Parts: sequence; C-alpha cells; structure tokens
Amino acid sequence: MSRRWALVSLATAQFLMVLDQSVMNVSISQLVEDFDTTVTVIQAVITLYCLVMAMFMLTGGKIGYIIGRRRAFVVGLIIYGCGSALTAVAPTVGILALGWSFLEGIGAALVLPAMAALIAGNFEGSARKAAYAVIGGVAGAGIAVGPIVGGWATTELSWRVVFAGEVVLVAFILLTTRFIADAPRSGAKPRLDGVGTVLSAGGLGVVVLGVLQSSTWGWVRPKDSPVEPFGLSITLFVIAFGGVLLWSFVQWQRHREATGKDPLVHLDLTKIPPLRAGLYGLFSQNLILMGVFFVIPLYLQLVLGLDALETGIKMLPVSITMFISSALGSRLSTRFPIRTIVRAGLWLTFGAALVLVATIGPQLKEAVFAVSMGLVGVGMGLMASQLGNVVQSSVDASGRGEAGGLQYTGQQLGSALGVALIGAIVLAGLTGAFISKIENDDRINQEVATQVGTAAGTGVDFVSSSQVEQAAQDAGLSRSTTEAIVDDYKEAQLFALKAGLLAAALLALASLAFTADLPHKLPKREDREAEPAPT
Repeated sequence: MSRRWALVSLATAQFLMVLDQSVMNVSISQLVEDFDTTVTVIQAVITLYCLVMAMFMLTGGKIGYIIGRRRAFVVGLIIYGCGSALTAVAPTVGILALGWSFLEGIGAALVLPAMAALIAGNFEGSARKAAYAVIGGVAGAGIAVGPIVGGWATTELSWRVVFAGEVVLVAFILLTTRFIADAPRSGAKPRLDGVGTVLSAGGLGVVVLGVLQSSTWGWVRPKDSPVEPFGLSITLFVIAFGGVLLWSFVQWQRHREATGKDPLVHLDLTKIPPLRAGLYGLFSQNLILMGVFFVIPLYLQLVLGLDALETGIKMLPVSITMFISSALGSRLSTRFPIRTIVRAGLWLTFGAALVLVATIGPQLKEAVFAVSMGLVGVGMGLMASQLGNVVQSSVDASGRGEAGGLQYTGQQLGSALGVALIGAIVLAGLTGAFISKIENDDRINQEVATQVGTAAGTGVDFVSSSQVEQAAQDAGLSRSTTEAIVDDYKEAQLFALKAGLLAAALLALASLAFTADLPHKLPKREDREAEPAPT
C-alpha cells in the first residue's frame, strides 16, 4: 500500500509538470485580452517558463543529489505551489511572469530530476518497470488533456482556475510524500558549482533572449535595436555573448574536473555518440513541437476567431496520436532499428508540417487539418518513445543522474527556443509582408502607405483583423482605405503563419543530419534498471 501511494504521488507530480506546459497555449488570446498586452509579451512569458527550467535543470539535479532527492522534491513542490497561487491571482503580466515563468520554472527544475531518482529508489525489478510505464502513461495523458482542460477553463470559467487547481494538486502531493522513501546516494557528498551555475544559466538565457528579441531588434539590419554597433542590430552580438558564456562554462567545467573538484556536469558524457545524438533529438523534438503549438493557436483564435475550448478540440488530434504512438513506439524497437524509427518520426513531422502550411487559409480545411495535426503527433510520439531510452542506456548506472539532467535541459531548451525562434519568424514575417502589401496596394494612397509603413517598421503585433480595422477607423481613414489595410493585414497574417510552419518543417528536415549516431538497438546492460530513466 505504501508503494502504491508513493506511485500515486510521483505520477500526480508528473501529470502536473506536463499539464502546465500544454494547458496555456490555447489561452494566448485570452491572456492578451486580460492583461491588455500583446502576443509578443505572452510569447516571452511562455518562453521564459521553459527557459528557466532549462537554465536551472542541471543545478536542480545537483542540489537534489546534495540535500537528498526527497527533500528537493518537497522544496520544489512548495516553490511550484507558491508560483501557481501567485499566477492564479496575478493582476499584471509582470506578476504572471514572476509566478508562472520564474517560480514554477524553478520549482520544476527541482522536482523533475528528483522525481526520476525517487522512482528508481522506491521500486525494484518488475515493479520499477511498471512504475515507469505508469509515469509515461500519465505524462501522455497530461499532454492529451492539457489543451482541452485549458480551453474549457478559459472559455467557461477562467484560465486562473487551472492554476488554482494546481495548488490543490500540490497540496495533495505534499500530503502523500510521506510514503516516498529517499533515493540512496553513493559516494561522497558533492559540492555545488556556483560559478558553473551562473555561467550555464547566463549563457542559455542570453542566447534565447537574443533569438526572442530578434523580431523587435532585427537580425542584422536594425529596427528597434537599443544600440546599433557598427550600424548593425544588437541581436547577433547578444547571441554571440551568450555563446561566449557557454564556452566559458565548458572551460570552467574542465578546470573543475582537472583540479579534482565537483563539476556541475561531467562534459565527457557528451562525447558518447549515442547520448549526444539522443540529446540532439530531444532538443529538436521540443523545438518543433512547441513551435507548432505556438503557431496553431494564433491561427485558430486570431485569424479564424475560435475560442479557447474550440482551439483545444482542434488541437486534440496531435495530443491523442502522440500519446498512442509513444506507447506503441517502444514495441517497435524490438522489430525495427531505433535510428529508423526516429528518422521515420522526423520525416512524418516534416510532411505533416508541409500539409499544415497548405491548410492555412481564410477558412479551416477541417479534415486535412485534423489529419495533418494527427501526423505531427505520430511523428513526435515515435521520437519520444526512443530518445529517452537512448540517452539513459548510453551510460552506466553511475552516469544516469547527470545524463537525465542533460536530457531535461535539452528538452526545455528546445521548448524555449521553439517558441522564441518560430515566434520571431512569424512576427518578422507579419511585419515584412504587411509593409510590402501596403506599399504595393493601389487602393491606398502613397501618403497613407508611407505613414503605415513607418508605424509598422519597428514591428507589427499579431492581433485580430477587427482590431486593425478599429485602429484604422480611429485614425480617421476612409472606408475604402480601411478595407484595403484590413485585407492586406489578413493576407500578411496567413503568410506569416505559413512561414512559421515552414520553418518547423525545415527544422525537422535538418534534424535528420544528427541521427547518424543513434544506435541500431539498445545495448544490453545488466545494470540498466539501477538508475532512473526519466520519462
């Protein structure tokens, strides 16, 4: 009975972590309205949530190893619960970011690595296999029901209800943690590498910041850049500075190892070809999936005018097929090479994304859209079913804790960059296409076209066409000019969304280049069950 309650507690925590990432994508337009802000700001909040986890996942895993995994699990849940409570009552978008993006992100960075270790510490043999199966099923269920739960709550009640419910779930998990035994620790108690934490977190944060702001600052040619070094946008300089910080992190880790001190992570792990290929795959999977999950709600809500619940229902095929293919994919590895399964997932995703590009139009092509979304889920599920096991089976028992930390970091970094990069492409495409269409529209006189082009030159927010129409009317433009501007904006919207999905398709195609080192079959190790394999 004690072990059952331990599994219930850990499974509920897994459900909570997955639900929170999938539930808010369908509420973007409502968040924009409630906080009187823009899609760009909400994009930054979503990116920051994933980024905070990526920045501190390695540190969270190391802290759990130092203070004990059960204690890290509890502390992380408390921080997470406080963040959920603050988010539920957030009066401003700044408080929303503090509660959801920062506090919940920090809490998750402590909970996820600890949870993986606690599963291995509380179950053995066949019971451990069953526990991982339950955790995997719950994770898939969270992905599947997230859009529906978020859509229903946002439409019928409020998105705040979701976070209030999370506080209740956190309280339940904390009550059941007494049934969880701490995971054993082997070897001497390590010490936290503070300098490595600052360098790794700073490097990742600065790189993603540069990508996120590229639509505002411009990539090379400056638009609204705060400074213009050598007459260029600051974007590439910011990304380069992040790269320098990450290079410094690598050198610092080498120095720590050479002097016999505990590094934040043993970088020699990344020299193992299958592990490295698995990390690339997990990064690509989340990069593509979160990019698609950012673009599609914009299309369904701000172009077609669907509410959050309708959006969740339209996105359900990708969640269901991802859940099913993830479950079935583990069996496929006994009959087909792992490399072949992952490549098939990428090819499916590439093809499905191209079909999605073709479905973007003034009217939704229901059947084709549903099938293509389902194929995206199949492709993502095939990848998810293999890559976690590839990473964990690439190292022996002593290295699986750090391999898990790298795995979570790669996943969350991919999620953060997916929203930032695809979002930047969409917003830049919207601005460029809108200005071009305005300038070449014979229905709009040159003076108005120049004024609109100047106003839009620093970036256009992704809003509904009705808001553009209202803005034109408020500016005193004639009816015919207003109609022309609205028509041009609608066309620019569709172009920008197609550009974002095409970028996701090309990322899937480019990811095939990193699959060469994936193994044919998983190695047979007697100690494969000795350490946690994060789901």
